[in-house]
Amino acid sequence: MTEREYFASVGQRPGMFVGKTSFHVLTAFLIGYDQHALRHGGHGLTGWHDWLVARRGRDCSHAWPGQVLHIALPDSWDDIWNLPPEDEQNAIKVLFELLDEFTAEREAAQGAQFSD
Repeated sequence: MTEREYFASVGQRPGMFVGKTSFHVLTAFLIGYDQHALRHGGHGLTGWHDWLVARRGRDCSHAWPGQVLHIALPDSWDDIWNLPPEDEQNAIKVLFELLDEFTAEREAAQGAQFSD
């Protein structure tokens, strides 16, 4: 299973992976995934923050979860811990859409590297 396929499966059934489905808990899960992958020689989420900044078109002081929220909720958000239910659902949906785009681009770039 590729990382893209793995993230898609998490996005389809997040409660199966994290219990209570919330944006905060899912980002914590993904940070743990990233650290484990890096520790064991994988790519993890290397380049994810920079990709989000480029996708958004600007940077700020937020780590990648905040960058995702800026994209998902461009009209603002106040508290990552207390998102209204509709904002929470949208943020989770956008998180996994962005992860899919990111991993698809990374897979294509890695494929191009190997075909040279």
